[in-house]
Amino acid sequence: MTTQKALIPLPAPAARIATAAGAAVALAGTFLPWTWTSEFPGDLTVTGYPGGLQILTLTAAILTLLFTLCGYGIRGLRWLTPGGTNSPVRLLALATLGTTGYTIGAIAYELGGVVNLEPGAWVSGIGALIAFVAALGLPSDEPLPTTGPPAGAWQRFRNSLAAPSAGRAKPLPAWAEILIIAASFGAALYFFTYGIDIPTEESEQFIGFLITAGFTFTALTRAGLIARITALTTKHRNVTLTAALVAAFCFPFTQDTAEYALIGANILIFATVALGLNVVVGLAGLLDLGYVAFLGVGAYTAALVSGAPLSAIGVHFPFWAAVLTGAAVSLIFGVLIGAPTLRLRGDYLAIVTLGFGEIFRVTVNNLNGNSGPDLTNGSQGIPSIPDLNLFGIDFGLSHDIGPFTLSRPANYYLMMLVVTAVVVLVFRRSGDSRIGRAWVAIREDETAATAMGINAFRLKLLAFALGATLAGLAGTVQAHVNYTVTPEQYQFAGSVPPNSAFLLAAVILGGMGTLSGPFVGAALLYLIPAKLQFMQDYQLFLFGVALILLMRFRPEGLVADRRKQLEFHENDETIAVPEPRQPEEADAGITKAGA
Repeated sequence: MTTQKALIPLPAPAARIATAAGAAVALAGTFLPWTWTSEFPGDLTVTGYPGGLQILTLTAAILTLLFTLCGYGIRGLRWLTPGGTNSPVRLLALATLGTTGYTIGAIAYELGGVVNLEPGAWVSGIGALIAFVAALGLPSDEPLPTTGPPAGAWQRFRNSLAAPSAGRAKPLPAWAEILIIAASFGAALYFFTYGIDIPTEESEQFIGFLITAGFTFTALTRAGLIARITALTTKHRNVTLTAALVAAFCFPFTQDTAEYALIGANILIFATVALGLNVVVGLAGLLDLGYVAFLGVGAYTAALVSGAPLSAIGVHFPFWAAVLTGAAVSLIFGVLIGAPTLRLRGDYLAIVTLGFGEIFRVTVNNLNGNSGPDLTNGSQGIPSIPDLNLFGIDFGLSHDIGPFTLSRPANYYLMMLVVTAVVVLVFRRSGDSRIGRAWVAIREDETAATAMGINAFRLKLLAFALGATLAGLAGTVQAHVNYTVTPEQYQFAGSVPPNSAFLLAAVILGGMGTLSGPFVGAALLYLIPAKLQFMQDYQLFLFGVALILLMRFRPEGLVADRRKQLEFHENDETIAVPEPRQPEEADAGITKAGA
């Protein structure tokens, strides 16, 4: 038997009214001053004009009020909650309370006590608390099992945040579905731009942004909106990729300073390399702990052949030739390393690849003319790599395009976007091919795949070589973006990504075997340390804690494919997974993969 009860014994109509009233009070408080001095980041002293963290509380309060009204079945709002109705309200009320409470605590801590709080902070804080407590009085969307031992308070609270899966939506005209996809990516671009534009010195605001974003995304997932959008993007994959590229292309035009455009370029480099690693780890199931070495091979090759003053080769290839050279050298290294080692499995393969990564770093560090041939300039690296000049465009200079000015990092961001598009195309086509299906078969059970006629060694070597090539391709651009390449940039683990540990974490965090997962994981793992520099001394510790929490609560990653969700949640009653995409045409032929 199951039962649906609220955590707090309140009549449902009264709880809904109180939740809406509390959200409205929290919203009104954002238009009042929260502190008397502008020393706190964001200037929370203005009446009638929210700023800084007040905007985040305002946003969370508006969403709480909106989803609370959805519970009344108002026409025009029902589409917001195809899944759960009350659990999104609880999560949004928690977002409002968390952001407001964090802001009040930060003001009191930084300015020296609660005496520095103005009435607006108290109004929003009390309103957020009322909204959250009242939201606990709303009935749960999912029934609580009554069989077995009685549920404790924590189990009841977790159950109150669960929600049923969204049902299949009514079909819409194709143009309407395309507009929804475009609007979703437009909203994602605005969300990403807002987060990246928060000044680095205002870490308080960025932490508040993470609190609001985390609870809001979870609330939208419980409401079923994310599942509906995922179903549309699965149905219109080409439109989705086009919309994603257009949104990414628009990003540098939203930036006024070169600092944030550089962060965007580095995120693209990090994400592209992570997507290459996803071929090796996510599709083929090969644990590679030295993958960053292939990025270094591509970067060093580009530095040697791009006309750098300290290049030992002394040649200056055109960029297209440098790109092909870097990718080809990385491919050769991938084959040379993979051929003798890919007969190993599991931990043994991981140890060998870890050793290769460290051997590469030590080798380039010793090729200084003393310990070995003078090829890489040792620990000093190869500096002063010249900027690109393509089609008469000097990437080292700013360029005006109408009312917009593209800085040097913005130029390289757009260049890296082209490389990313190529890597995405390769990943998508290879993943959907018979070779990609053979990789997945090897990942799931290599012995069974071999028994079915798949040449496991040849296909694993192909995956290893392809991943190395894609990393080398990104490395050629990274060398020009950073002006210099040094051995310390290519470690197994370090405080500055990309390195092998963070690349692997980006794949796991985002979702192994998915196309968008590495981009989500790379963006989070690069942006958060860049914005929270005061936590740099504890970065690896927090990184480990985050991975432990991820393995406990969402082992399939933030963006998971259907197979992974079924694998990790096979005992769950309901799983929010998109409908499988039907192939456009059936392949009648049967071909032995890897033969």
